[in-house]
Amino acid sequence: MTVRVLIADDQDLVRAGFMMIIDSREDLEVVGEAGDGIEAVALAQSLVPDVILMDVRMPRMDGIEATRRLAAADNPARIIILTTFDLDEPVFSALRAGASGFLLKDIRPDELAAAVRLVARGEALLAPTVTRRLLDRFADKLPGGTAPPALDALSEREIEVLTLVARALSNDEIAQELTLSRATVKTHLSAILTKLGLRDRVQAAVLAYETGLVRPGTAPQPRG
Repeated sequence: MTVRVLIADDQDLVRAGFMMIIDSREDLEVVGEAGDGIEAVALAQSLVPDVILMDVRMPRMDGIEATRRLAAADNPARIIILTTFDLDEPVFSALRAGASGFLLKDIRPDELAAAVRLVARGEALLAPTVTRRLLDRFADKLPGGTAPPALDALSEREIEVLTLVARALSNDEIAQELTLSRATVKTHLSAILTKLGLRDRVQAAVLAYETGLVRPGTAPQPRG
């Protein structure tokens, strides 16, 4: 199955470079190009791509607002944010808006292709260490307080899993921490995403911090 990709960037050379990389792979195909956020939203709705490479800074409408609008419209496309700055605030805003991860524009061709495939499979494009750095950096922008009623839908075990996801543990590490099988962890994570209406573990981690369930700098709760 070919992964259909939309490229949104206001620089012609950047779009041309990414198109060359993507179209050179047999399982990837560029189906459209956008030079700004407004065009990106329109093309995403008409072309229904699997993955969108979305630049943060574009004229008329930036990538954050475009991501927010597509998420609000329940567009199925997975969005990868493109940035020239590692872990800047717009990236965090984009993840909150519904992006599945981010890439630096100087990424190597093979890594770009792998990232597109990964996100197309529904996985999040953030390594555990990056997730931790990202959330810790913007801790002062996250509200404190108790978990909202929305988390009441989760079981005690699901709360435990969500807490560890927010601390950037992988499924294997969560399984070890809670003495569960990896398959059971995946089942719990799937239930968490469904109950909270989230796309992936990145959004789950952000929600856990935003609600005060987990605060940056704290260690995971030890298993009892």
